[in-house]
Amino acid sequence: MRIGELARRTGTTARALRHYEQAGLLASERAANGYRVYPASAEVRVRNIRYLIEAGLTLQDVGFFAACLDGDIAAGEPSPEGLRVVEERLAVLEARIAAHTEARDRLRDALSRAAAETRAAA
Repeated sequence: MRIGELARRTGTTARALRHYEQAGLLASERAANGYRVYPASAEVRVRNIRYLIEAGLTLQDVGFFAACLDGDIAAGEPSPEGLRVVEERLAVLEARIAAHTEARDRLRDALSRAAAETRAAA
């Protein structure tokens, strides 16, 4: 199937598919006219890539699951390396959330002080 059809079937964009291919997660052949042609099995692979990305993993993280991308990734038994990748990504996300929460609290405090000073000056 051509890239547009694969994009429609998987709810993604041709640009994302090219990105997945550039990252080594998806492969295509070239037709005589130069168009990318994907096997029917690419649909499952793309859905699994999207599943992992939507779960919070990066494309680099998804690469650790390359051997599993053609099956039912959600039902498969996780490998120790897969668990390690997910645990590391979770730690990164939790650190970012903590940093954003601290920044939000500082902004909230600064805004409250500024509002109180404005009321006191009025």
